[in-house]
Amino acid sequence: MTGLAGKQIGIAAVRSAKEISILIEKKGGTPVIYPIQGKQQLNEQISAQNIHDFLAEPFDLAIFTTGIGAKTLTESAIAIGQDDLFFEKLRHTNIAVRGSKTMNWMKAHSLQASIVSEDGTMKKLLTVLAAEYADKRPQRVFIQAYDLDDDKLKKALEEKGHSVYLSRPYSYKKPDPEVVRGLEHAILQRSLDALIFTSKTQVKNLFSEEADHQRLVDAFNGNVLGVAVGKVTAHELEKQGVENVLQPESPKMGAMVVKVDRYYQ
Repeated sequence: MTGLAGKQIGIAAVRSAKEISILIEKKGGTPVIYPIQGKQQLNEQISAQNIHDFLAEPFDLAIFTTGIGAKTLTESAIAIGQDDLFFEKLRHTNIAVRGSKTMNWMKAHSLQASIVSEDGTMKKLLTVLAAEYADKRPQRVFIQAYDLDDDKLKKALEEKGHSVYLSRPYSYKKPDPEVVRGLEHAILQRSLDALIFTSKTQVKNLFSEEADHQRLVDAFNGNVLGVAVGKVTAHELEKQGVENVLQPESPKMGAMVVKVDRYYQ
């Protein structure tokens, strides 16, 4: 018998929900999907303008924070016929990255990163950048952004005298409020044994201003197991007050479900 037999496992993801559901069912559990990521929207005009600006202006450092953002900029560069110039300039620019998908994008385009966040977090990237550029002249920095953490990174660099260009090639719409309320109710009623998060955005959307924050935290710290695919998501849960967060050693869907299964065994 597997550890998930008879367990109701909530899934807050959208894109990977089907894949995770299949893995849970194979372990004998019952997946319940609550897609609270919010629909992704590509900012095509902004992205194209970002490419034009990157090519027109001098930059000492380019920071890429997500694989989706890097891919979106690439597609915009192709659409406006500037992809060769885009990658040629990147090869002559210092690059800093976080996240495995961003690293995969780098490898696919034969790019080399001079700075890498070893644990995939923005906090670690900021620490490494601060040490690397502490004694250097002011730099002109291009940041591919994706949420408020990038604003913190921008502010931290500007406080050191660096000039920052913020690129936002995509964003997320707010999730369906009915779905969020449904998930909140399921957590508060303890009808879920565990809830899987695959991004910090999902955590933030659940613990919104409208949410019954303390009762949600109490539920997670009592009967509902909070599960995170990786360190960034786990850290966001911990910031909200969730004390017991389960996460796999490697940030992969399969490893995460195996970890949950073993937890209940």
